[in-house]
Amino acid sequence: MKVEQTTLPGVVIITPVVHTDARGSFREGWERARYAAAGLPGAWAQDNISMSRLGVLRGLHYQHPTPQGKLVTVLRGEIMDVAADVRAGSPDFGKFVAVTLSFENARQLWIPEGFAHGFVVLSDEALVHYKVSQPYDPGGDRTIAWNDPDIGIPWPVSSPILSAKDAEGRRLSDFRPDELPQYRPRA
Repeated sequence: MKVEQTTLPGVVIITPVVHTDARGSFREGWERARYAAAGLPGAWAQDNISMSRLGVLRGLHYQHPTPQGKLVTVLRGEIMDVAADVRAGSPDFGKFVAVTLSFENARQLWIPEGFAHGFVVLSDEALVHYKVSQPYDPGGDRTIAWNDPDIGIPWPVSSPILSAKDAEGRRLSDFRPDELPQYRPRA
């Protein structure tokens, strides 16, 4: 597998080896030792799957005080996947990376704990699978406005389809420090 660092330390793009023949293709979605060597968790708390149609935008979501790391994979279709650093005190606070993920390009995005996550569907529909490091905590669920000008994500849609929760997201600058994960420099 290929592991690429992004401009945000800790956020990585993983491209598994895809074996193709006349029958179709095969790839590993996760293997403990290889992914652990890349810095990902060796165990997962939960797997999530969402199906969304063209123009649906989910996010930007994070959990606090029980943060989730996410390994995002597209099983069908194509998305623009986004990770934004929302760790108070981080030198990269408010910065983001955006990566196109599809079944065809086989890319996965690892989003560590302390980052917000969102995506928009670019194909007719998208089936998205993500492994998470911690169980969902409804009391710690936080939503940042998808169009927060302080983050400035260039979403390729101007009027996305949003859930009620996502439509009511707050600007990152409106969150109190105790509502945000804290930056801890690596040793």
